Amino acid sequence: MDLNRRRIDQVADPEFLAELDSVSLDELRERRRVLGDLDTELSYYRRLLHGRMDLLAFEMRRRRGEEQRSLIEALPDILADHDRQDAGGGLPKELPIEAPSIPETGRRAVDRALADDFLARLPSLADAELEEIQAGLTEVERDISAQRNVVYTAHEAILTELTRRYREGLADVDGLLSSP
Repeated sequence: MDLNRRRIDQVADPEFLAELDSVSLDELRERRRVLGDLDTELSYYRRLLHGRMDLLAFEMRRRRGEEQRSLIEALPDILADHDRQDAGGGLPKELPIEAPSIPETGRRAVDRALADDFLARLPSLADAELEEIQAGLTEVERDISAQRNVVYTAHEAILTELTRRYREGLADVDGLLSSP
């Protein structure tokens, strides 16, 4: 794998899934591990984005008079929606999701969206600014979801090849317990 490229770019490259039947078992397992790590990262970003989107949506409803509670009063209810497992499914997990390491400064749209301090400025933002921020967060969330779909597609192809090898006796099932 090219360490100078983002993992999502490596996974999206057709070469990642090219001729899987000739890729070593260790390499297939490594690619599966990369996909799992990438899914964890993207799921985490998506959850953070959804939390911000939900807070903005609440504030917009409150300003329109559709909500009588303050943001502080509603905060437990707003955040409780994101305590459940990701409704999008995700790749199989053996352990609860842990926060991946997030760069302090980023060039990606998701890094910029998550670094924005709009929540601290929420009371002073104009309605149009709220809508603009919400639209930006929605666009970034769509991009993250599209990246997750790429990961799922690649993961399915890797699993299909691994399953074929186990079924045909080309790989040792006992190695599953020691594989990543």
